[in-house]
Order: sequence, then C-alpha cells, then structure tokens
Amino acid sequence: MTRKAWIVAVMVLCFSFPALAQTITVTGTVTDATGEPLIGASVIAKGTSVGAATDFDGNYSLSVDPKATLIVSYVGYDTQEIPVDGRTNINVVLKENSVMLNEVVAIGYGSVKKSDATGAVSAIKPSEVQAGLATSAQDLLVGRSPGVVVTTNGGQPEGGASIQIRGGASLSASNEPLIVIDGVPMDTKGTLGSSNPMSLVNPENIESMTILKDASATAIFGSRASNGVIIITTKKGSSGAPVVNFAANMYINTPRNYVDMMNASEFSSFILNRYGEGSSQANALGNASTDWQKEVLRTTVSSDYNLSVGGTYKVLPYRVSVSYTNNNGIVNTTKMDRATVGINLSPKFFDGLLLCCIPKFSLRFRKD
Repeated sequence: MTRKAWIVAVMVLCFSFPALAQTITVTGTVTDATGEPLIGASVIAKGTSVGAATDFDGNYSLSVDPKATLIVSYVGYDTQEIPVDGRTNINVVLKENSVMLNEVVAIGYGSVKKSDATGAVSAIKPSEVQAGLATSAQDLLVGRSPGVVVTTNGGQPEGGASIQIRGGASLSASNEPLIVIDGVPMDTKGTLGSSNPMSLVNPENIESMTILKDASATAIFGSRASNGVIIITTKKGSSGAPVVNFAANMYINTPRNYVDMMNASEFSSFILNRYGEGSSQANALGNASTDWQKEVLRTTVSSDYNLSVGGTYKVLPYRVSVSYTNNNGIVNTTKMDRATVGINLSPKFFDGLLLCCIPKFSLRFRKD
C-alpha cells in the first residue's frame, strides 16, 4: 500500500470507533397508571426514524444515541418525551388523555363519555345559530343536521311542524321523533295548550339540543324512540354571584310576494266571453272589486322578551327565567302569545356523588 492509502485507512478507523461508541441499546416496559402493559405503544428516538413497538408484555428495545430523547405515544394516552441520558433501562408510565376520554355526549337521561358513545348523534347549540331569531325551538333544527327534515304546518305562528329523522318508517303509524325536555319525555300526539312540545320552550333558555338518529335511541327509550329522539337541555345556574341576562328581539313579518291573479274587471270579461251575457255565471258576478290577498295578508310586528337570573346560593345552583313571546302572523286573526316561567335547581353534594337532590321543575303558560 502506498503512503497515502495508509493515512486514509488510519483516518477511517479513527472516525469509526467514536461513532460505534455513541450507540447504546435501551430497553424497558410501557404501562398505564394501573400497571397494565400497553401493547403496540410507539417508542421513537426524537428527530430520527429509529423506533420500536412494544410487545404483548409492553416491552421494547432499540439502539439510540446516549443523548437522544425518546417519544412514547399510545392512542388515548398523553405522549411523553423522555431523555435517555445514557441509561439502558427506561420504564414508562403513560397517563390517560383526560381531554379525549372524558369529553361527554348527552344521550338518554344523562351523559356518557364520548369514547363510549356509539351511533349517529348530532349536537346543536343555539348560541351557534342565533337563537334570538327563532320563536320556537323547532326553528333551530331547520337545516342544522343531516337527515332531519322540519316541515311547518302552513306557517302558522303557533309553531306546529312535522319533524322526521331519516325519513318515514311507517305508512299508518306516527313518524314523529320522541322529544325529551330535561329528561322528561313529552307526548308528541298532543300536548295540552300546544301544537308541538318544542314550542313550549323559549330558544333563549336552551343550552343544547342532541339528536339521536339510529337504533341506539330505541335501546335507551324503547319502541317509542323508533323514529329518533330530540333531547333538549335547558340552561342551569352558574357558580358565583348572580348573573342577570335580558334579551329582547323584534321582528317585522310581511308577505314576500303575492300571486299574480286577475282583477275584478278582467275576471268579469273572462266570464262574459266564455259564458255570455245573461248566463247564470254572469248574473253571479256582482259589482264588487276586492283584492282578497291584500285583505287577508298583512304586515305585522312581533316581539320576544326573556329575563333570567342565575347563580349559586351556598351549594345550590339556581336559574329562574321569565319570557314572553308575541308572534303575530301575516294572515289576519293568527297570532301566538306565549308566557313561560322556568325554575331550575341542580345542586351537587359529596363531590358530585349525590346529584339533584332538589328536583328541577318548570312552569309554562301559553295562550294562542
């Protein structure tokens, strides 16, 4: 070998030995807070593609730099970054991701963790759809959830409507969904003083609306929920000093357009040309000239007021609300006057182990 070749060989050997010395094998076990091994947890050296997955017993092994940082992750658990610092054995305990696992979804008479919820569930918050523009809770559902069709019964101010979730299921039986207000199932066949149970609730008092669309609703409420369930949760008292909220809305209702029809003279000419003078149809015409569309339809002003006081008295969260709605229809003699009074008491004792020892109730008065 030449002199230059010897020098190159010596330099390669000098650089290779330190490189070999910079790699160590790290082993350990990944478990949860109860000591159960986590199968398939990911252990990766930060900034590299070197990694390994834990086996059936939660063990792992990989070769990394002594100054590397291990990133340990698992679905449903918080990811941890652990410096190696020259150690060859590192055991890791992962904590559950409380944000992911403890998020709750309202179903049935209460709530469950989002990780345990199955089926098609839609949640609607009135604050996101401007509840002040709706005079009835059913107005909040229009166009807000896939598969939910709301058909108003002639646009009357009483708020009656037909609601179907994922279409009709029967030709003879009712296709209306079950409506549950604060855990109380309502009678959809006819609520005293209302054409629809949802019209008894002022939209300003609604905290959230949850729609159950599939068979899971039947498992919770029985056969009466075969057409789906609409769960309405009203607002509750907040902790701290009393908070007073007042909302006032005013609406102007006017006919959007009129049907283009013949006036009196044009109609008379049509009858005479078709049946001739002296016919019974011509003799029944008379001399009046009335535009019945202008006589029947009108422009009205409607208003809605809501006053609520909520807070906590010692250990008792409370919320008292009073609301009044005056909805005048564009058709003469149609109107709705609705007054509602709601009282909600929802205390918690023994760190939440004892709930609602004082039942919540509401009083609603409505006059059409």
